Amino acid sequence: MKRRVTGEITISQRPLTLEQMVAVARGKARVKLSQESSFREGIRRSEVMLHKAINDGIPVYGVNTGYGKSCGKRLTQDQVLKHRKDNIIRFHGCGTGEPIGVPATRAAMLCRLLCLSRGYSGVSLGLLERLTAFLNHGITPVVPCEGSVGASGDLTPMSYVVAALTGEREVFYRGERMPAAEALSVAGIAPYVFAPKEAISMMNGTSTMTGLAIETVERAGRILNAGICATALTVHALKGKVLHFHPVIGEAKPFPGQVHVALCLTDLLRLIKSVANIESHSRENLQDPYSVRCAPHIIGVLYDALTWIRQWVEIEANSANDNPLFDPETGQPLMSGNFYGGHMAFAMDALKAALASIADMSDRQVALLVDPLFNRGLPADLVRTEGEDFVFHHGFKAMSLSASALAAEALKLTMPAASFSRSTESHNQDKVSMGTIAARDAERVCTLTERVLAIHLLAAAQGCDIRGNIAVRSNLLALIRNIRSLSEAVLEDREMDGDIERLARAIAESDLLRKHNA
Repeated sequence: MKRRVTGEITISQRPLTLEQMVAVARGKARVKLSQESSFREGIRRSEVMLHKAINDGIPVYGVNTGYGKSCGKRLTQDQVLKHRKDNIIRFHGCGTGEPIGVPATRAAMLCRLLCLSRGYSGVSLGLLERLTAFLNHGITPVVPCEGSVGASGDLTPMSYVVAALTGEREVFYRGERMPAAEALSVAGIAPYVFAPKEAISMMNGTSTMTGLAIETVERAGRILNAGICATALTVHALKGKVLHFHPVIGEAKPFPGQVHVALCLTDLLRLIKSVANIESHSRENLQDPYSVRCAPHIIGVLYDALTWIRQWVEIEANSANDNPLFDPETGQPLMSGNFYGGHMAFAMDALKAALASIADMSDRQVALLVDPLFNRGLPADLVRTEGEDFVFHHGFKAMSLSASALAAEALKLTMPAASFSRSTESHNQDKVSMGTIAARDAERVCTLTERVLAIHLLAAAQGCDIRGNIAVRSNLLALIRNIRSLSEAVLEDREMDGDIERLARAIAESDLLRKHNA
């Protein structure tokens, strides 16, 4: 079981875990800067290195040079100091689309704080303190979701964070959307004045895509668990075979995810006493359809993918993905490409494919449950109304249509975003990661898959109610009671959109299905 994180989290040169990042992103933990002398001296040392380079006339990209293709331009020391409030903030104010969610934006701010805390960037402790204050006061910049190619980092979306620190543009604060200047006034925080390099250090990195990835990975773990629970309910409703999840099968093909999912399904389906006809014994039902029988192999892919994806996200979030960096030993400015989001792009493209496969599996199981040709004696569309009114009710007919529509949309989004690199910015940024688009796609696939699983859980619970004998599987009985706390059984036709959203939200945010989480 993963341990919840609450209270206060210290920002130092030590890495944070995904759970700590999620806690900050969701406002369940505050942050504080380490008081360790080694940490603070490291920040100050890189700041001194920056100013020495400026004084010595050494070219430092984005500080005493132009940006991108304009890097051949040079600024004098006086010009560098004069133009502290950098124009880069304003000309990147061209984002479009709906705002990124508050938790993902807070995660992005935390990622930037971690990046700048590594002591490679040449920024001041004052900037770190201001980011910390924004997180702890709950001031969240309004960041449009569109406009980043993921290299040179998340320039456009992060410009909205930078602008908010200075009191420009808009923020979410105390449940409202308002001008940043108003929120700063209420919170008693003065607009920040950037020192040299600080504005570009805030923007030139992978923080937006990684913030989105942090939230998506956490949700994916819950989706995995929901897929296991929904499948177990389906097995019972269809009188399916637990033998398909026998441990020897996992020994023969020992992928950790496959083994884990099979163990969870076996546990959920465990009988507290023997009951006749709990499984189908007809000749044609010797094996369950693939979407049921191969559930460990399908869901297990997500489990195993999350092992390395989680590691990659933690590495990226805790990295110095700024440009340029300073060699802590020599002070040499190092112009490089740590802002490139290639790892996040690949991880999110892989994650969205694994998630969409769960949505597809779930939709296929719903199709089995509602179809009288395949549901082994359950009524068509899981209609429970009896008597002469039976013909006028349609049960889960439309729900199965919605599940298919949602699954199809999720599958459509699995095209790798990284494959669509475009040469930009006068061919300076001629190969870009598209990591932010990949992360946004993965977030959308999470939402779609949660909704498919919500329908699946509702349909499977209905099937179990009709099939009966659920009391002999106490773990399943507890699961159905949790589902029924959010949605009553469908005894006659009614709107189900609210039920779907309540259960989808529970999958994404609550511990309703926590027992078998990865």
